[in-house]
Amino acid sequence: MSLIIEKTRELVQPILEAKELTLYDIEYVQEGRDFFLRIYIDGPNGIDLDMCVDVSESLSIQLDEADYIEDVYFLEVSSPGAERPLRSLEDVQDAVGEHVYVKVREKVNGIQAFQGDLVNVTETGDLTIEYLDKTRRKVVTFPYTNVKKARLAIKF
Repeated sequence: MSLIIEKTRELVQPILEAKELTLYDIEYVQEGRDFFLRIYIDGPNGIDLDMCVDVSESLSIQLDEADYIEDVYFLEVSSPGAERPLRSLEDVQDAVGEHVYVKVREKVNGIQAFQGDLVNVTETGDLTIEYLDKTRRKVVTFPYTNVKKARLAIKF
């Protein structure tokens, strides 16, 4: 992990804890000639623009005082999004009850990707998803080790 991300994490954590928010991710990237410090936050009831502005203003003061980033950069604070990636087994466990999209490494019942409701995740890491196959509801269970990609999905 880069020094910039580590130091930023140290600065932003107390700000988020005071506001009862959680840190989802931090990125420090160069796009073209510009550098971006992106902070992705979440809360128990989601995030709105006012929360992002509030965290951005508080963090900006801390960043100016600490002054450890040499490049000129843009600070962006936002939600990870409605279809955010589920990057770990813990993320998947936290998403039980949510609508998800999961792509598997090896097909399960002849299917490479599932979109449906995440019904359960066992302690051993088996995921159970209820999905629609045409008009029929089906349930599938497979191990987390077979997951290639997982994210929240918007239910239509």
